[in-house]
Amino acid sequence: MLRIKDVIKEKGLTVKEVAEKMSIQPPSLSRAINENTTVETLERIASALKIPIAELFEKPSTDIINCPYCGGKIKISKE
Repeated sequence: MLRIKDVIKEKGLTVKEVAEKMSIQPPSLSRAINENTTVETLERIASALKIPIAELFEKPSTDIINCPYCGGKIKISKE
């Protein structure tokens, strides 16, 4: 799940300010935040916020996630 709104708030910015940094209209950014969006748009948002794209996603609460393709369990480790 995306946490774009949270990151914007943490940075002390508004959706309008981030949209201006991206040279797009605020409603376009709002749609990208609230609907499915492309990797390219996520990269632009991350760039405007000066963060790695990974910070736009919620971190898993456990070390096991479900594969988005097959639904199988995947264990995540730092190894």
